[in-house]
Amino acid sequence: MNINEIKGLIDQLSGKKIDMYRNDFLLTWEKSRAELDATFLVADILREMRNANVSPRLWHSGIAVSNFRDNSTRTRFSFASACDLLGLYVQDLDEGKSQIAHGETVRETATMISFLSEAIGIRDDMYLGEGDKYQREVAKSLDEGVATGVLPDRPTVVNLQSDIDHPTQSMADLLHLAHHFGGVDKLKGKKIAMTWAYSPSYGKPLSVPQGIIGLASRFGMNVTLAHPEGYGLIPEVVELSKKQARESGGSFSHVNSMDEAFKDADIVYPKSWAPFDVMQKRVPLLHSGDNAGLKALEQQCLANNAKFTDWECTEEKMKLTKSAGKDMPQALYMHCLPADITGVSCKAGEVADSVFDRYRDDTYREASYKPYIIAAMIFLGKRKNPAATLKALLERGMKREVL
Repeated sequence: MNINEIKGLIDQLSGKKIDMYRNDFLLTWEKSRAELDATFLVADILREMRNANVSPRLWHSGIAVSNFRDNSTRTRFSFASACDLLGLYVQDLDEGKSQIAHGETVRETATMISFLSEAIGIRDDMYLGEGDKYQREVAKSLDEGVATGVLPDRPTVVNLQSDIDHPTQSMADLLHLAHHFGGVDKLKGKKIAMTWAYSPSYGKPLSVPQGIIGLASRFGMNVTLAHPEGYGLIPEVVELSKKQARESGGSFSHVNSMDEAFKDADIVYPKSWAPFDVMQKRVPLLHSGDNAGLKALEQQCLANNAKFTDWECTEEKMKLTKSAGKDMPQALYMHCLPADITGVSCKAGEVADSVFDRYRDDTYREASYKPYIIAAMIFLGKRKNPAATLKALLERGMKREVL
């Protein structure tokens, strides 16, 4: 893409009516359709600027705080890459080495880390009913810090995965689909099968499947949610997704058959997750440090999972799907990674090794959009007129590679 084409994307952005300045990015369904489109546009603009060797750095100093309360590879490095792209230094908040371990309040922590911070990325997905709540408590503390004049400016909070939603993942996934099918507008009418898949582990968060159905239903897609009996998601998120699908001109179906979900699908997303009621039982055990109780719950869940080893994305199931175009005779396979690959990472898992290997590069492309999506979320939260800022950065013409 040349500079004039990048200018064209900026012109599209300037026509969007959005209110994202000094606002956080916590749940996709809290954002308007124009704001979602603006995030996609900024992500593409930043990507193309980098490809054109134009630096999109906004800052020469300042930090971004990385607070991961659960393990991560892709999202952790995506957040660091996004912040570096914009000129921010990333500082990890290790709660075990901070005063949080000694009872420091959320308000105090949020204030102490924010004097020169521009963004705070938080992953808190382990405790159902608490991750999103914690992120909002941090956000409220920042508002109070700015209102009292203690903080000179308000860092933007980005949800890097909560118990409810994983917006950086779902937005990267949808941007991948937009590029694959030729535009966001081309997603309308496409069938996406968000299905549970067998895993030899338990306790995987609900936020990925909830993020997918909560976002795909905004774009007129035909969403099918599939899982065995007893593996439901948070009911309110499912109902919201049904409502959004109706409003966008798409559809939403809820089935208990992987084959039915795969039939004529344009996109398949087989991914394991723990049942909603299991995640509810897990929280008090985690809080109390009841290791024996957690072990017993794990054994119970693994035994139940073992009843559904046939919920695997196999070559036979892929034959039920529709062609995704671009020399793909079958649907586009997606996964947030790492996938449980049968015969590779486990004895039996979410996807057959031959299927995953065929789509490996596609899943890597899918992941490649996440740094730009995160950068776009930060950018839009920190600039009142993002189109004018991007135009100025383009005109500045500072090279990313100087030699």
